[in-house]
Amino acid sequence: MIKSTHHTLLSYSHFLSQSPWLGWGASLHHFLPAIFLLSFLAFPRWQAIAMPPPGPPPELLSQATVSPSDDQRPIQDNSFLIEEAYNQETGVVQHISFFNYFPDSEEWIYTFTQEWPVPGDARHQFSYTLPVLRLSVSPASGTGLGDFTLNWRYQLVGSGDSRLAIAPRLSLLLPTGDSRLGRGLGGAAVQANLPASVALAPRWVMHLNAGGTIAPRAQNEFGDRASISGFNLGQSFLWLAHSRFNVLLETVWSGQGSVAGPDQTEFSHALFLSPGIRWAHDFRNGLQIVPGLGFAVGLGPSAGEKAIVLYLSFEHPFGRSR
Repeated sequence: MIKSTHHTLLSYSHFLSQSPWLGWGASLHHFLPAIFLLSFLAFPRWQAIAMPPPGPPPELLSQATVSPSDDQRPIQDNSFLIEEAYNQETGVVQHISFFNYFPDSEEWIYTFTQEWPVPGDARHQFSYTLPVLRLSVSPASGTGLGDFTLNWRYQLVGSGDSRLAIAPRLSLLLPTGDSRLGRGLGGAAVQANLPASVALAPRWVMHLNAGGTIAPRAQNEFGDRASISGFNLGQSFLWLAHSRFNVLLETVWSGQGSVAGPDQTEFSHALFLSPGIRWAHDFRNGLQIVPGLGFAVGLGPSAGEKAIVLYLSFEHPFGRSR
């Protein structure tokens, strides 16, 4: 089954929901929202699980997910900014690198994610994400670690063989980043996301996302604390040009709170459109490598923002051969 995956990264605020650091303000409390979306873009890269799919007959399902001219399974990787609803396959681990570069400010965000199916029940998936950021918010910002994220996903409906798949995710963000330098929320946070994947036609797939993040005791660069929240919506369309090559068009919206003072918050919005491509290289030993490239452009409240998106996934079997 061809797949590879999560999560990526535009503004650390959308990067927390699947990509947040575009459009930063003049002070660090404007960046906390960016930290919110770190969870969504950079981490969970979910794949199809090895379980019998419910619903229509297998021959109908295969027509919905595989091109009539291709006898190989299509790539079922996460989009760059949108989370797809396919859990990791039994006995397969995935290592994902995600990189966002902002040409105007020369800032960047890198995340490393590792995804594991839970032994004995691949409907459950565990993953973690480690972010590294380079900011220019202040002379002391520089490069450093962001907030570490632990993720759990459950394949609620369908699989990679189904026309419809749903896999809700729950994540815990740990305050390992320095909020004084804009690299973290300054407190623990909880995030939830609901991805749904729909096979529209033999060569067309749509993915939908809706989620939110809550940080009860976020902190800004001045040490002020407040409870903040963020929300995200997204949609992506994929053209399965070939079983090994896809064209993507993604749209993401996020609304994020930030700490403006003691028990005081502000709220901002971000909107981005991102075209991209991805392709797969498969090896006889079971290794699959999926590189990807995208370019995100800000719209509306994010007009003028832009970022280069790079993606690289390594997926391979572990334990006993399947």
